[in-house]
Amino acid sequence: MKHPHYSSVSRPSGFTLLEIMLVLGIIAILVSSGIYLLSGNIDVAKETRVESDIKTISTQIKTYEMSNYAPPTTEQGLLALVEPPTAAPEPRRWKKLLEELPKDPWNRDYVYRFPGIKNPAGFDLFSLGADGVESTDDIGNWKQP
Repeated sequence: MKHPHYSSVSRPSGFTLLEIMLVLGIIAILVSSGIYLLSGNIDVAKETRVESDIKTISTQIKTYEMSNYAPPTTEQGLLALVEPPTAAPEPRRWKKLLEELPKDPWNRDYVYRFPGIKNPAGFDLFSLGADGVESTDDIGNWKQP
């Protein structure tokens, strides 16, 4: 005798193609909206990295200055923190302060000037930013707190 709740036609278990496509569509919408919302965070992260690099390099420039009574000149550049400068004035007590010069998040060199134009009491150290052109959107040590 058959149980009254069981049907004589059995339905295979699993998902239909329509159900799978619906779920994939919902996932695609969620992922794309998440990427859109996070794109602003990437720019903030790059700016934060530049600020951190500037603080690190500035500390090493000040260390160089304490040993040699002046920071590297514009001509000597930041390379004076990695290898002995060949341009005058030669440092009195040179020592390697950085293993290598960091690049900014846009894979460009940081710009260094001494004496500074935007920071006349010291030196200018900045990233040209995403556009790669010296302009008002540059991130530099004159904007540091």
